[in-house]
Amino acid sequence: MALRDPPRPDVPRHRLRRLAAALSHVFARPDLLDEALTHASAVKRRGRGYERLEFLGDRVLGLILADILLATFPKECEGDIAKRHARLVSRPALVHVARAIDLGAAIRVSKGEDEAGARASEAVLADAMEAVIAALYLDGGLDAARTFITARWKELIEADAAPPRDAKTRLQEWAQARGLGLPTYTETAASGPAHAPQRTIEAKVDGHAPASGSGRSKREAEQAAAAALLAVVAADG
Repeated sequence: MALRDPPRPDVPRHRLRRLAAALSHVFARPDLLDEALTHASAVKRRGRGYERLEFLGDRVLGLILADILLATFPKECEGDIAKRHARLVSRPALVHVARAIDLGAAIRVSKGEDEAGARASEAVLADAMEAVIAALYLDGGLDAARTFITARWKELIEADAAPPRDAKTRLQEWAQARGLGLPTYTETAASGPAHAPQRTIEAKVDGHAPASGSGRSKREAEQAAAAALLAVVAADG
């Protein structure tokens, strides 16, 4: 990665060098990476943060992982591939990779957001990770993005010998095994801009207190709510 002088004062040069090594890509347009690392709180006049790149990176990640999964598991049906794919593009997966490359240390945030812990926020890490993937794609094409994703998602892809069961499926099986009704899901809140909505869903099973989860889509929020409720019923025994 070619760095411009002087470096950004709020992100030490050694942090950017560590990130450059993790990305394994020398940027012809360093401004793309700069944009990908800029949180909305740090945007100056006429500048912009990583939201637009985040939108693109989500699609690039999904496409490349779909291609990798089809090649890696040629005998699996579409449904099983879809389950693997959903887990690999989820926020936990993005956060896992972001933390592995210490992405948070390189994100540009305002002083207030920094003190509030934005660099460690799972939402910020996931969004910035998608933005960085978009920057790789725009600067080096699909090959650059694929090289990074193949290397950094390898561990996650290999972690599941069998297709994962999503949280909603596991919650439904748990409820049915105990003679309870099917889980219900109710949207309780929606916020955020059109390009980055945030929805909150409440999951409920007869005889148990409900649990809530949030996500950028109804499907993601329902999965988060199901996972939260599974954690509650497991703790209750």
